[in-house]
Amino acid sequence: MNSETKICQNCKSQFTIEPEDFDFYEKIKVPPPTFCPDCRLQRRMAWRNERTLYKDNCDLCRKPMLSMYSPEKKFTVYCRECWYGDDWDPLSYGAEYYWDKPFFEQYQELMERVPRIALVFYHTNINADYANFIADNKNIYLAFSVVESENVYYSRSVDKSKECIDCLNIAESEICYGNVDGARNYQCRYIVRSRDCINSSFLFDCANCQNCFLSSNLRNKQFVFRNQQLSRDQYQVEIHKLNLGKYSNLVILKKEFKELIKSSLHKFANLVKTTNCTGDNIGNSKNVKYSFDAYEAEDVKFSGRVLMGFKDGYDVYGAGLTSQLIYEGVATGKSSYNVKFFTYTDASKDLSYCDWCHSSSNLFGCVSLRKKEYCILNKQYSKEEFEKLLPKIVEHLNTLPYKDKVGRVYKYGEFFPMELSPWTYNETIAEEYFPMEKEDAYTQGYGWRDPDPYPHKPTLNSVDLSDDIKETEDSIVNEIIGCASCGRAYRIINPELEFLRQQNIPLPRECQDCRYKERFALRNPLKLWHRQCMCDYQIYKNSIKHPYHLDSRCPNEFETSYAPERPEVIYCEACYNAEVV
Repeated sequence: MNSETKICQNCKSQFTIEPEDFDFYEKIKVPPPTFCPDCRLQRRMAWRNERTLYKDNCDLCRKPMLSMYSPEKKFTVYCRECWYGDDWDPLSYGAEYYWDKPFFEQYQELMERVPRIALVFYHTNINADYANFIADNKNIYLAFSVVESENVYYSRSVDKSKECIDCLNIAESEICYGNVDGARNYQCRYIVRSRDCINSSFLFDCANCQNCFLSSNLRNKQFVFRNQQLSRDQYQVEIHKLNLGKYSNLVILKKEFKELIKSSLHKFANLVKTTNCTGDNIGNSKNVKYSFDAYEAEDVKFSGRVLMGFKDGYDVYGAGLTSQLIYEGVATGKSSYNVKFFTYTDASKDLSYCDWCHSSSNLFGCVSLRKKEYCILNKQYSKEEFEKLLPKIVEHLNTLPYKDKVGRVYKYGEFFPMELSPWTYNETIAEEYFPMEKEDAYTQGYGWRDPDPYPHKPTLNSVDLSDDIKETEDSIVNEIIGCASCGRAYRIINPELEFLRQQNIPLPRECQDCRYKERFALRNPLKLWHRQCMCDYQIYKNSIKHPYHLDSRCPNEFETSYAPERPEVIYCEACYNAEVV
């Protein structure tokens, strides 16, 4: 089959469906999408609220809890214990299927009736009441999308790591602070796009380095200070001069680090041990296309945050743990198979248009079912009844489609409409990756919620904090501190203070949200542009490093997450390796 060019019904831009895409759609028996890849990603993200949390009471036991649903929600929300308990039956909310009403209207009514879990918790988590989108962790606080980790605070997208604070998108790391896009780092602070580093600070794009400081584009180095090779003794002298525990010194160093990142060479993509992959931040993977933040994945396209054995999937955000044959969904959990158009499943197979259904099979349009099969709109059917009714419902989705407020049409094969999301647009991660103003959100048919006034007043301004962590008293954990950027109050908790003292890191002057935004700004967008390598013979005409283009600009082209208007120097892999390896 040849490739086809389509017009996205959301943004009206052109997008191409390749022969390999048609093969996948045929395999899972769905029609081609009518939204372009970027709009499909935005739509999925509008169904994922990670970091906007509220204090509430469980609608069953009435105990206080933290919830990702605002207090004025339309939904019934249970705490984890009640949702997994036996005091309610999700099948009791089952509904007949009506042929005179679009499916998505019926689904929305079911969503508003069936109790929902307050936070996304998979499997066993210990001391993790103040976290969301977590699986198999211990001691997690105000951290989100964390898997198999311990003692993680104020972080996001952390896997198999320990003792990490203020980190973003890291894996298999330990005793790290302020790290972004890294793996297998130990006792490192403020390092970006770096891996396999030990006892280092302010590194960009470094690998297998020890005791290095404020440097970039290093490979297999020790005792490098501001990109200058020193002896062990010289390095220790320079580090001692800095006193990294003083905040006033940290401000200067962070500014210098930002300039260093801008002036460094940038490889077109962060691809490590990959075969036939395009995207960014991909490791140990094969045939992963137009995807981001993926490792140990295979045969995946248009996806993000996929890991640990995820295989044969399209258009998924948050997937892994050996799940296979997955399409258009958010958070697969572990060992799911043949699941499409879903949010938050786990250990399930043969599901379509389901939300929070775990350990189940053969469900369509269901919410909050566990260990069930052959159900439609939470109503139990026999196997024969289910298999007879399902094709008729698919046909009904096409003959009586749902049309949203701005005219987008949803037939069978489309993910859930954004206007049906349990959250407003700015409560979800869609606002982080596809930001828009409040008025624009309303124009496009999305909801918006103005933040609540923060209830706590500061007892101490951040400018009054001790400059040196060594001068910080234990009583700081009793203070409510005013953020230097947004004015919002925040606190220093005991494990955080202990970590900062041990690692000689000054107290933060900003709240956890402002610190997160600072880290997030260091990452590239989840989007690709077609560009040419910027390596030019005018720079290397007297060098033998680049013999294949000594008399011209490098001809290599690639897909990169660096937009054309950005100032960084972007190299293809060949030119990049000639400089840094």
